[in-house]
Amino acid sequence: MYRVGVIGCRGIGIRHGNGVMGIENAEIVAGCDLVDEQLADFDERYGATNTNLVLYKDFQEMLDKAELDILTVATGDNAHTFAVVGAAEAGVKGIFCEKPLAVSVEAADQMVEACEKHNVVLTVDHTRHWMPVWHRSHELIEEGVIGEVSTVIAIHPGPRAMLFRNGTHILDAIYWFAGRSKPEWVVGEVEAGYEDYAEYKGDGGHDPDTEPSTNAYIHFANGVRGNYIGEKRSQGGVRLQVLGTEGQLYIGDDGTAQIAKDGEMTDIDVPEWEVEGIEAGVHELVDILDGKAESSCTIYDGREVVKMMMGILQSQQEGNCKVEL
Repeated sequence: MYRVGVIGCRGIGIRHGNGVMGIENAEIVAGCDLVDEQLADFDERYGATNTNLVLYKDFQEMLDKAELDILTVATGDNAHTFAVVGAAEAGVKGIFCEKPLAVSVEAADQMVEACEKHNVVLTVDHTRHWMPVWHRSHELIEEGVIGEVSTVIAIHPGPRAMLFRNGTHILDAIYWFAGRSKPEWVVGEVEAGYEDYAEYKGDGGHDPDTEPSTNAYIHFANGVRGNYIGEKRSQGGVRLQVLGTEGQLYIGDDGTAQIAKDGEMTDIDVPEWEVEGIEAGVHELVDILDGKAESSCTIYDGREVVKMMMGILQSQQEGNCKVEL
């Protein structure tokens, strides 16, 4: 039985807890938060069915006492490195970490070093990996239904189109559909009013005014080109377009997807999943530890996304020049 702890017990942390609840060989034994009301709510949700649950306000105390096998990290992005490095050093086997992995390349490197040193599996919650329409669309890309991919375009409107808050999701999607090839260089531009924004100044992703939306052109090592269009002032949902040598694939903001090929547009048939989204990500981590699955979004993938985000900011500071990653 895997002993699971959650740090950050509101909102997304509840989704993490719900994911654990559907796993036969895992139980929630610890929850950590600074806010008493969040801990009380966490206990009310999970205490009756997880009889070994203990609540903590001090993270190090939880690591010292709870004997965790798995930690899920649902804190603000500005606290991920502290939680992940501490858990790795405390001997956990697996970590499910919210996105973005970190708020600087240096911090991401610290997390990679700690996980490698202590043989910890870490997966990053770039949630579209566990959303059926995105998963099935990516399968079709890998099967070659539109030929060789040349360009991936993502449009990301709305107030949550902040670079670190939700831009990380969309940059990961571009990287994923580009074949998980290393991003080699980027040209970026931030929205007006944020021209001097050179490093993360957010509050964990709560206030849209703390982060800019951005536009970027990304060149991947396999030759695929990525275009990211972020616009906080616009409306609608995320849309993705993948251009191939034999057709195009579209994922719409209404949750549907189509293939355009030979002059025809065909809907993609998407199977239903019993568990999807964040909860499925938690399930996957347990399956990885059981030797039944491979990671959909590794710590190394998460670090590449951080590199892209920081490269966009660096490009802005250097006059929107090409920045080698």
